[in-house]
Amino acid sequence: MLKKLFGSKSNNEKSSPKNEASKAALKSTSTGENRSARSSSRSGAQKKPRSKPSVKAWSPSDFVVPVVEGKTRFHDLGLSDELLHGIADLGFEYCSPIQAQSLPFSLQGHDVVGKAQTGTGKTAAFLITVITDLLRNPIKEERYAGEARALIIAPTRELVMQIADDARALTKYTGLGVHTLVGGLDYDKQLKKLENEYVDILVATPGRLLDFVSNRHIYLDECETLVIDEADRMLDMGFIPQVRRIIHATPKKDSRQTLLFSATFTFDVLNLAEQWTTNPHRVEIEPESVATDSVEQHVYMCSTEEKFDVLYNLVKQPEVNTVIIFANRKDTTHRLYDRLKAHGFDVGVLSGDVAQAKRVKTLEKLKAGHLKILVATDVAGRGIHVDGITHVVNYTLPEEAEDYVHRIGRTGRAGTTGVSVSFACEDDAFLLPNIEQLLGTKLKCEQPPELLLEKAPYVKVESKSAARPRRNMGRRR
Repeated sequence: MLKKLFGSKSNNEKSSPKNEASKAALKSTSTGENRSARSSSRSGAQKKPRSKPSVKAWSPSDFVVPVVEGKTRFHDLGLSDELLHGIADLGFEYCSPIQAQSLPFSLQGHDVVGKAQTGTGKTAAFLITVITDLLRNPIKEERYAGEARALIIAPTRELVMQIADDARALTKYTGLGVHTLVGGLDYDKQLKKLENEYVDILVATPGRLLDFVSNRHIYLDECETLVIDEADRMLDMGFIPQVRRIIHATPKKDSRQTLLFSATFTFDVLNLAEQWTTNPHRVEIEPESVATDSVEQHVYMCSTEEKFDVLYNLVKQPEVNTVIIFANRKDTTHRLYDRLKAHGFDVGVLSGDVAQAKRVKTLEKLKAGHLKILVATDVAGRGIHVDGITHVVNYTLPEEAEDYVHRIGRTGRAGTTGVSVSFACEDDAFLLPNIEQLLGTKLKCEQPPELLLEKAPYVKVESKSAARPRRNMGRRR
């Protein structure tokens, strides 16, 4: 069935009706009077498209993947050699469940609504679709600065940067340009890149994207594919009014392809999907395998006063190589950062009040192995996709059960196993039942081992990481 769907297209193979209508509508707005009328209000035509890198000859025969019953190879999807080359470089051979269930539909132009946790491969699923569409439908006529062909919206800056990194890896041999728009980084630098390179794939947070749209530096009326990632998180963070404005600036839903992904299918998420998609194919990947199969979970019953002692002794253990510590509040993360740093640990901090440039550098240090410990809030930690995290610590249990699954999913990735340790004190132990209900299993609560209860040595802590109030610089025009 998969070979039939993804083999070379024959002359009598029928494309998706929506896909043909979409392409016709988009082409009609890309040429002729409509485009000519708009050209006066936009920057001049760009002269130099991004060139493809010069590499030695490569063919799919260099990427040998055996046929395995029950598994879908990327070879079977009818992908371009350039894209398959990028996939081969990343070491991917077989599709994950979300990829195998969504790509047969999305690659034919159908809308997809997917339920999947972070770490299931959904990013590659929608990126492969986006890249394939752009390669199959190249624009040969004149293009203008700031016209995005594909738009991916994500709720956090870290997640945007991670998606963009993955997109650049997959587009390595295609000549397609990937742009990011996030708050906290220099507006003018982001603008300069938009003016100098085609906007093939744009990955953005809602607020900064609307700034560029309002200032007429980005135009979305040529957008062919729209991806909305982590729709449930968008709802939680209050971004939906902004997302509605963004969608209103794109072509109508029957003239674009829309891919929507969410960790949960709440009534509100499904309602949004109905409004923004057309006859979508629905895919549901259950989170239990992500949360339990590759992660050894421990819940330590300890008082608030004992937490830091247990944490200090835990991170000193030889088997703890790289650890992420999650807390619910920004002030808690900063206090933990200061105390751990005072004890001599290589530690970084990610929270919403840390400048974006510093957050990027912190993630780079973590990926390079220069940090042993990262302390983060849920919002800042949403885009952390780093292999080699051996332990995750829930210094405070999350108020939303889904965040527990997300947190411990930072370890046990890429076929490895990991360990999560959660502290259940008198203040947050009541959050455990909701987490257990989501996981579908009982979490064993235990006393910390004696060696973890030893008192941490006293050191004087100088607080340097506390957030300072920002000056009101006014809105950039």
